Amino acid sequence: MDYIKIFDAIYTNLNKVEDTGKVADYIPELSKVDPNKFAVQLTTIEGSKFAFGDWQERFSIQSIAKVFSYVLAYSRVKSDLWDRVGVEPSGTAFNSLVQLESDRGIPRNPFINAGAIVICDILVSELQSPKQDVITFIRDLAGVETINFNQQVAESEKAFGFTNMALVNFMKSFGNIHNDIDEVMDLYFHICSIEMSCEELSQSFLFLANNGVVPYSNKRVLSPSRTKRANALMQTCGFYDEAGQFTFKVGLPGKSGVGGGIVAVHPQKYCITVWSPRLNAKGNSYKGMLFLEEFTTHTALSIF
Repeated sequence: MDYIKIFDAIYTNLNKVEDTGKVADYIPELSKVDPNKFAVQLTTIEGSKFAFGDWQERFSIQSIAKVFSYVLAYSRVKSDLWDRVGVEPSGTAFNSLVQLESDRGIPRNPFINAGAIVICDILVSELQSPKQDVITFIRDLAGVETINFNQQVAESEKAFGFTNMALVNFMKSFGNIHNDIDEVMDLYFHICSIEMSCEELSQSFLFLANNGVVPYSNKRVLSPSRTKRANALMQTCGFYDEAGQFTFKVGLPGKSGVGGGIVAVHPQKYCITVWSPRLNAKGNSYKGMLFLEEFTTHTALSIF
């Protein structure tokens, strides 16, 4: 299959569609990105790579990083993880306080903000050097030693993270945060600030397409059973209150971030990453969603 030709054809058609999305300006550092950037990278589990656009340019992966932190926590702790965070789609905004109150401080899943904060609390308990250990884990997955945090983005997240601070304090009141709030949130804000390219993201997510094993290093990250569950969570919870739409239109497990990136996995086949900074009303890349819908429709390469 000529993926490059397919990418070009879809991109050409998308250029005829008005991009009604808006860059995430509630985090000031993210508002500085060129809204017209666009990139695609597909990497197969055999190692073949197909790229289009600005595929080597790094961008703020934001909530895509929640998959990494969740996988690292899930690889270290057992079933008690699920006493503190659920596995159900939220059906509400990613930073909802209302739902957290009704659920008495237990987030619906690890990919909404509250759930990812609980995961960070677990990592603070489990790791000697949480920030360094997380970034080392991601570098090992991608096979790239230069992946890092963006300190300016982390500081911007912290300075304007009022709702996230409300979430962590609220969960602390229910006993679901065990460590110092400032330490937990410092890890959370830094994880969201990580910068990666589409190529690096596609490489780093390949283990989820390969039964939990990194193809290029043959290192096992998760058991096949836990890999299945990680993919299931991305399928049902990876796009906040638009997860059903993504499943309906694209048909792949995936995760989005407000930096405009989307990662999607086809088990046993490939990982594909798209980057387009303008977001729809749900906080997902407007053209990224459209691109992946057209891609799986045109190629018939979805899990359904």
